[in-house]
Amino acid sequence: MSAFIETARQLDWSPLWISLKTGLVATVISFFLGLWAARSVIRKDYRKKSVIDGILTLPMVLPPTVAGFFLLLIFSRRRAFGIFLDESFGIQVVHTWLGCIIAATVIAFPLMYRNARSAFEQIDANLVYAGRTLGMSEFSIFWRIVVPTAGPGIAGGTILTFARAMGEYGATSMLAGNIPGKTGTVSQRIAMVIQDGDYVTAGVWVAIVMVIAFAAVFLINMFTGKRMKNIRKW
Repeated sequence: MSAFIETARQLDWSPLWISLKTGLVATVISFFLGLWAARSVIRKDYRKKSVIDGILTLPMVLPPTVAGFFLLLIFSRRRAFGIFLDESFGIQVVHTWLGCIIAATVIAFPLMYRNARSAFEQIDANLVYAGRTLGMSEFSIFWRIVVPTAGPGIAGGTILTFARAMGEYGATSMLAGNIPGKTGTVSQRIAMVIQDGDYVTAGVWVAIVMVIAFAAVFLINMFTGKRMKNIRKW
């Protein structure tokens, strides 16, 4: 136990800050993109909805390394798009923190999208019709009626998205690499110290990740519990 505590005191905390920053930015991006995508998809007919839904959900069912491979093909400076970004805007994605954000967003986005879509589909359409009858714009209806009504589902999706983005490993490793103090995340750090046989340090990082994961689940239960507390138990 003393070795565990001493190791915790000597930790380089940069992987945690990188993971937290990456998770936060990826969550913000996924939040707005997920709400927009969910709102757009539920208005499509069955066939279009099936195709679009499959494309948007694909990163969630693919191995992260496969998603990382495709991202590397897109943003590599040996490819047309990567060259265009670099030469036209000076933007480099591979082996940068931006790569961490993009990889985490791609992997975590489906969680936000799926939760938002499920929450939107459970909303009573009469609420939307009432807003239109009162002369509200579609923008106002969405943000003042739809989003608050779907609040618990959206909140749960947001928290899950953050947890998934913060813990992303496969796609991030392929696109952003593992540069200490720059792109090295907690997940990558755990893998590195285990390879070195340092199970004490790995245990400290695992404990930290478990605390964060438990906090995420606890928050989900808190948000969803507020909606369910008035429902009679069977």
